[in-house]
Amino acid sequence: MPEKRRLTVLDHESHGRRRPDDDPVGDGDRFHDECGVVGVYDHQEAANLTYLGLHALQHRGQESCGIVTSSEGQLFVHRGMGLVQDVFGADAIKRLPGPHAIGHVRYSTAGGSHPRNAQPIAVDTAHGSIAVGHNGNLTNAEELRATLEARGSIFTSSSDTEVIVHLIALSRAAGVVDKVIDALHQVRGAYSLVVLTGDSLIAVRDPMGVRPLVLGRLNGAHVVASEPCAFELIGAEYVRDLDPGEMLIINDEGLRSLAPFPKQPRHLCVFEYIYFARPDSRIEGRSVYATRKALGRRLAKEHPVEADIVVPVPDSGVPAAIGYAEQSGIPYDMGLVRSHYVGRTFIEPSQSIRHFGVKLKLSPVAETLAGKRVVVIDDSIVRGTTSRKIVKMIRDAGATKVHMRVSSPPTQWPCFYGIDTPSRRELIASSHSTTEIARYITADSVGYMSIDAMVEAVRGEPIPDLQRAGLCHACFSGDYPIPVAQRESAHDRQLRLIGV
Repeated sequence: MPEKRRLTVLDHESHGRRRPDDDPVGDGDRFHDECGVVGVYDHQEAANLTYLGLHALQHRGQESCGIVTSSEGQLFVHRGMGLVQDVFGADAIKRLPGPHAIGHVRYSTAGGSHPRNAQPIAVDTAHGSIAVGHNGNLTNAEELRATLEARGSIFTSSSDTEVIVHLIALSRAAGVVDKVIDALHQVRGAYSLVVLTGDSLIAVRDPMGVRPLVLGRLNGAHVVASEPCAFELIGAEYVRDLDPGEMLIINDEGLRSLAPFPKQPRHLCVFEYIYFARPDSRIEGRSVYATRKALGRRLAKEHPVEADIVVPVPDSGVPAAIGYAEQSGIPYDMGLVRSHYVGRTFIEPSQSIRHFGVKLKLSPVAETLAGKRVVVIDDSIVRGTTSRKIVKMIRDAGATKVHMRVSSPPTQWPCFYGIDTPSRRELIASSHSTTEIARYITADSVGYMSIDAMVEAVRGEPIPDLQRAGLCHACFSGDYPIPVAQRESAHDRQLRLIGV
């Protein structure tokens, strides 16, 4: 019998830098991007293209990254902790041969921050090698994991993705496509997947379409990615978004589309438009940048205020602030300047420098703020600690009034579908009124969008029935479209163990 080909793991514990993402204080008071995936089939520079695609999707995850390539039926793997540019040097790319590849950038949601949780996960099975990259979260992962472990499965990571890998490996269905379908029939939750075998690339989106996934073409090669901004960098042509529940099988026979799951109501995560997706992306045909400006205009209608300038919290608050200024007629100005070269510091003179953490990343422009009534625009308030420091910093720069306006509704519920959110007790809006939040962050007033106004801005028209809006807004409404087994957060577990 011919020798069975095995995957080659080049380096699964390389350590690069993890740069803080759009969190001015670095204290976790910001929703973290979930993950991003890329796939390339039939291009001689598959590893290079995947690297560039991941670079374009770096905003979706800065903790770890990985690429798996396929050459003559064998898989080659390189993963590491840190940013794409740090984990993948020229030598690493050269050792990833083959015309097919998948890649992944990650911020931990389910599973902790550890090299073993970096993706794509690649394994040898009795039916050949397979690699999986996953954007999203499974709501029944713990239940499935317990069942698999009882059957003898041994897990090497704590991520939801490995549950999918085990289900594929243990499936008795014939052929890898049917095995993937069989595995996904057993899971619940949000997923956009890229799956690589020795001779095929499979892309699949969950039946509710919670997470985005798009298809493109590049000189005859097929490419898939979480957002079309990845195509712009590599010169690929956007073809279309995958439909919810759609599976694409790409191999030497071409591209085949399947719809193997029961049709369900569409529930795209609305936070893709509010914060996660890159502004230059289009999600399901709608410009993210234009949507954020529309959110700002709608916010100005709902929460007008007498002021002299509109100031964004950069960078995520910029488009909404432009929209707010256009609608209100209040001049837009940059009262806060962001440093893009912030690394981690081991020295924090907390007693000698006020608001040290926020000043590492944001600096006030005193000439803009002094003597002015300021409207500050941000995309969300999570715990409130960052907003409090920003408001105080603006006051210290001489502002006479500071009004906070938020281009989303109050965040009152945690997300279980692929966003790293605190437990409900840590979300300030879950237990405090708008007046109390204003008092805590020391603002003169706070104004949030209503859910109806948000949906109208995102969809471009009034939607009287929110169930028909095709959006998941569970973090605002508590209306979870996919059943959730309430997971105990690490924070809550720690408090319980110490008896608090």
